[in-house]
Amino acid sequence: MDTGLLILRLLTGLLVAGHGVQKVSFRLGGRGLAGGAAEFRGDGFRGGVLTALAAGGTQIGSGLLLAAGALTPLAAAGVVGVMTVALTVKLPHGLWVQNDGYEYPLFLVVVPSALVLTGPGRWSVDALLHLTPWPAWWLLLTTAGGVGSGLAVRALLHRPVPAKAGTGPPTHPSDIRSEP
Repeated sequence: MDTGLLILRLLTGLLVAGHGVQKVSFRLGGRGLAGGAAEFRGDGFRGGVLTALAAGGTQIGSGLLLAAGALTPLAAAGVVGVMTVALTVKLPHGLWVQNDGYEYPLFLVVVPSALVLTGPGRWSVDALLHLTPWPAWWLLLTTAGGVGSGLAVRALLHRPVPAKAGTGPPTHPSDIRSEP
């Protein structure tokens, strides 16, 4: 079980941290801070650079803490918060990622929450410091805090972007045209 938790923590935490690095730099295929800011503005968020720095910094810090199994409830709350915002952006597109859906953000909300419930495993900083096990109510606190902070950020920083006619994805198979 400890090996499985270690692999899950490392993969999830490092992927989340990598997404944060992409938002604020040219590393890992990122488009730099200006590109991260443009992405948030394109999704209808105010703040541009500050929004990209806050999201990227939270992803980097929370992802690395999660990977190390250090302060796992706090790390999970950070990941859940940022990924809740991403989930709300992708929600109108449906579940599946091939339609720009929310399946990946949903996965990154659930996995850290589950790690709070199971604990990070024996090979973690939390176990080394004897911080585990946590009571089961930590899951509720962590998840509610993360989701609540994500929804608060969405409410405070998001402004609806008026849709231009004909710019959305096709909604019916007959709307899909093949290129000549």
